[in-house]
Amino acid sequence: MWVLLLVAALTAAACGEEQFVGHPPSSPLQVDFWRGPTKPSHPTDLRVPFRNLQAVKSFLEANDVAYSVMIEDVQVSGMQTMALSRRLQRSTDTFDFASYHTIEEIYEWMEQLVAEHPSLVTRLQIGQSYEKRPLYVLKFSTGGSGRPAIWLDTGIHSREWITQATGVWTANQDPTVTAILDNMDIFFEIVTNPDGFAYTQTTNRMWRKTRSINAGSSCVGVDPNRNWDAGFGGPGSSSNPCSETYHGPYAHSESEVRSIVDFILRHGNVKAVISIHSYSQMLMYPYGYKAEPDELAAKAVRDLAAVHGTRYTYGSISDTIYPAAGTTVDWAYDNGVKYSYTFELRDTGRYGFLLPASHIVPTATETWPALLDIMEHVLRHPY
Repeated sequence: MWVLLLVAALTAAACGEEQFVGHPPSSPLQVDFWRGPTKPSHPTDLRVPFRNLQAVKSFLEANDVAYSVMIEDVQVSGMQTMALSRRLQRSTDTFDFASYHTIEEIYEWMEQLVAEHPSLVTRLQIGQSYEKRPLYVLKFSTGGSGRPAIWLDTGIHSREWITQATGVWTANQDPTVTAILDNMDIFFEIVTNPDGFAYTQTTNRMWRKTRSINAGSSCVGVDPNRNWDAGFGGPGSSSNPCSETYHGPYAHSESEVRSIVDFILRHGNVKAVISIHSYSQMLMYPYGYKAEPDELAAKAVRDLAAVHGTRYTYGSISDTIYPAAGTTVDWAYDNGVKYSYTFELRDTGRYGFLLPASHIVPTATETWPALLDIMEHVLRHPY
């Protein structure tokens, strides 16, 4: 590995918020891998606690590994992003799709969307999170039940704020896709990990996992995208409750995951599952623990790039980013969902999870034609 992008340093938390080093380390050097390690020639992004910064730098230099500092203070940068969004939102009486929003604001907006399109949109509750928050899904349909359906979700990793923001923008477009809705339903869970999302906005901006209590450990939460019964416990997941990729005590242990599993299996006619993450600008398909070929992704990334010139790579999860057992789309594919895709949205590391709000609309607008490619293909080739 010849280049690492070092995302450095955390100072004391402001406004009473928890420091990111308030949980046990995920490696001997106490770093959090934002991206990677992937392939030997690819950069890896690391978040380093301030108290360990010099030790990490010394380790890299001793091993002749080049690095650069991309973000000097993650805590400050994250809070500045939210503060700017709050100012932008207060400047208008209408919902601002170019701002980041709290979970309460998103839930309120869902109610508004349903009120504006009562014949096309309904809000379903498919379960509760560990902390008893509702797990809401928007259903877009022209009527009937049990029709062929497409499932979309955003925000399963709570710190990936660009995904929930893109989800809101996208859901606002869904009532317009009548050619699809005349034949298929769309189910969209925008806040898939509500406990973690709320926690990123009040306590720890970099929180990734759920907020469930792990028996016998002081470490909280499970990685909900390692908790699915698809290669569960395999490469790219951890049995350590303190790890960011902890797979949980057993498959589907998390209510946030189990609720989706039960919904899709009960529905019985879901033809596509699209799970949206950030970051790295990738479009991937199963498997996270072995490789398979695919064609549709190529057209989707071409059409995405045509909007703003943003370049995505594509391929199987294991080949494109890293091995990741127990993921949403692997489980869906193993359970008969023919079209299963994972997006990794902007960017490629300059801002990482702290993407400025100015990127929300460009990200959403370029992702939309790629989503349409997949949905329209499913409409034409459901079987």
